[in-house]
Amino acid sequence: MTALDSVLDKIKNWKTAASVVRRWKDLGDEIVFTNGCFDLIHFGHLHYLAKAKELGQRLVIGLNSDASVSRLKGEHRPIKDLNSRQMQLAALEFVDLVVVFEEDTPKELIECLLPDILVKGGDYDPEDIVGYETVLENGGAVRTLNFIEGYSTTAFETKIKAARL
Repeated sequence: MTALDSVLDKIKNWKTAASVVRRWKDLGDEIVFTNGCFDLIHFGHLHYLAKAKELGQRLVIGLNSDASVSRLKGEHRPIKDLNSRQMQLAALEFVDLVVVFEEDTPKELIECLLPDILVKGGDYDPEDIVGYETVLENGGAVRTLNFIEGYSTTAFETKIKAARL
């Protein structure tokens, strides 16, 4: 398998992802799930995702589609298209699976995959995280991780715009 094949093999549709996650669970692996737009991947994202992976054996990322990002962030977003964003995430050593969702939230994807651990950034109260109830009802846990101050896609976007003026 080539390096490119290895990266592409991490990008799955919902049905295949659910099958892979079930197989991993059958092997005793704990499945960690997080989600986001990951438009301009920066140090804060990388630190967060690496810490999320440490919570279990497999890290699954729910990735907002381009249309979903636009609805959430505005017509000017995403800056990077879906192919670029999913390839970058799948190329990371600590990411095991990338699954795209079209909806505004990953609620249905979480219900489909039933991860053991649901993770979001520290700017959320666990009870407010989409999928909280689903994960807890299925014996899982919900965790928050601290952000690294000074890193955000919005800050990078602002800096880029300012440099063009």
